Amino acid sequence: MVKHQPLQVYEKQVFLSFVTGIYGCRWKRYQRSQDDSSQWECAWFLILCSSFLLLLFWAYFWLVAQNDFNDFNWLVYNRSGEWKDETIPILTSTTLGLSYVSFLLILALFHISLGQQLNLFWVHKIGVLATLLITISGIVSVDDIWEDELDILLISFQSTAPFLHIGALVSVTALSWMVAAYVVRKERSNFQLMVLVIYFVSLLAVCLAPITFTCPCIMDRHTLKARPAIIGRRGAPMLAPENSILSFHRALQLGASTLEADVTISMDGVPFLMRDQTLRRTTDVSRVFPARQFQDASFFNWTEIRSLNAGTWFLQSDPYWTVRTLTPKDRSRIANLTVCSLVEMLRLSARANCSAWLNIHKPPPEHPRFRSWFMDTLRVLQRAGIVCFQVTWAPDTDRGRVRGLQQAANEKLSLEEIRQRGITSVRLHYSKISHRDIQEYLANNVSVTIYPVNGPWLYSLLWCSGVPSVSSDAPQVLRKVPYPIWLMSRGAYSFIWICSDLVSLAVVVGIFCFQKWRMGGMQRCNPEQIMLCAVGRRPSPDVNIMKEKLILSGLMALSFPLGEESNDEPALKKSDY
Repeated sequence: MVKHQPLQVYEKQVFLSFVTGIYGCRWKRYQRSQDDSSQWECAWFLILCSSFLLLLFWAYFWLVAQNDFNDFNWLVYNRSGEWKDETIPILTSTTLGLSYVSFLLILALFHISLGQQLNLFWVHKIGVLATLLITISGIVSVDDIWEDELDILLISFQSTAPFLHIGALVSVTALSWMVAAYVVRKERSNFQLMVLVIYFVSLLAVCLAPITFTCPCIMDRHTLKARPAIIGRRGAPMLAPENSILSFHRALQLGASTLEADVTISMDGVPFLMRDQTLRRTTDVSRVFPARQFQDASFFNWTEIRSLNAGTWFLQSDPYWTVRTLTPKDRSRIANLTVCSLVEMLRLSARANCSAWLNIHKPPPEHPRFRSWFMDTLRVLQRAGIVCFQVTWAPDTDRGRVRGLQQAANEKLSLEEIRQRGITSVRLHYSKISHRDIQEYLANNVSVTIYPVNGPWLYSLLWCSGVPSVSSDAPQVLRKVPYPIWLMSRGAYSFIWICSDLVSLAVVVGIFCFQKWRMGGMQRCNPEQIMLCAVGRRPSPDVNIMKEKLILSGLMALSFPLGEESNDEPALKKSDY
């Protein structure tokens, strides 16, 4: 009589091996387990989810912060003294970190849906923890260097919230398949209940989120005001060096209605255009006057300033990654630029019949022109031949002496203060003013200019808010926005919102019912039935080999006593089955 063991044929589970192998380095069948995950592994799953959400927030922040990349690099330059694009390593590390953590999170969700024990490999634990700590340190550093920039998140939600709501709703709905597959099992655990509660709370929060939205672009089309005028902030600094005569020419060619410049007074009383406190970043002062490269720009006379090259730095540093788009003729002109004087810029404005916006940097008290800088600037205005009412003077000081010129406040003031000072225009950073403030100013005949506006989404948002003018470093970008990116009536948006929520809830309920029906229809089979069904379904060379081994083992059991083995034939091991 042949002695045999039940023959077991296992189907290959390539997908399961991939999931458990990548996530927990468990490539073999006996290393897997369907037992409940330990509290320690559940804690690591929560850390993984937290890392994903934090990185998602971090990536979104830098996506909308593209509007202010140049300001960020300028702030870093003022601290380090070296100009370089600091956004590149940040964006690269954020992209890699988010991709890595997202991949691990998807594998973890597959573990939950397949009923596998969560057991994150120690290498991944180190990677997730390092990614989390780096992201937290990045947020803290940005809050220290660029503290006002975090306000851009609240502003961007006014434009992106409807689309984020739809994206979140689709993601949560798709996640219901895995959640349902995990919680409808016959085995019950506290972790299953926690997953179910967290899921439905998240789904309810996403469905009701639009109640908190405030979007200016949800409005009737016939109430949309005229397109905001574009002010060339330091000209068109992405196409030519900032505050240069060529930069202002480019801004006028791109349709800018006003030219904005930063004015500094030289030692001999000549107003010239310079944003920085020193000349190091935008000139070759370190080569011409190496001993004075850290000296205040206002302590140079005009002859010394005029001898400096003000274009080579733009070609070498390529601050906006636009040099490759320039023609050889443009590069040649940029390479020979010098520092622009105020009178040159004003004469260009007068010829083009456009306005000028002057941000005056007062000289320090020890400067020889500290008491006469005001008259020096007024004399230049008279020599340039520009009409006084076309010039806006900032900051809002010396109101008694400035007659005929426009004056704008660079700070947020109450309506009462604006009436007392006789101010008719305010110029504010986009993070310092809300949609309600804009409406109040406009209703009281106070013109509002917002800066810096470089992204189409922000320009569209301010357009919907009714802002008359914006100050931009990228007039070539805003010129390509003929209409707000999106505009929707209140009724249309409410219809889309409610229908999306109802469809999502219906799909989620349907998925849970289907998973319950699928799990309930499964019957348990004994091992011999599983073997016979598998052999009947999948005849293969491997099955035939197993049968031959089974017959051979029976013959050997008859030929040799129990415990003895043939010297010519090695004993069959358990692994052969």
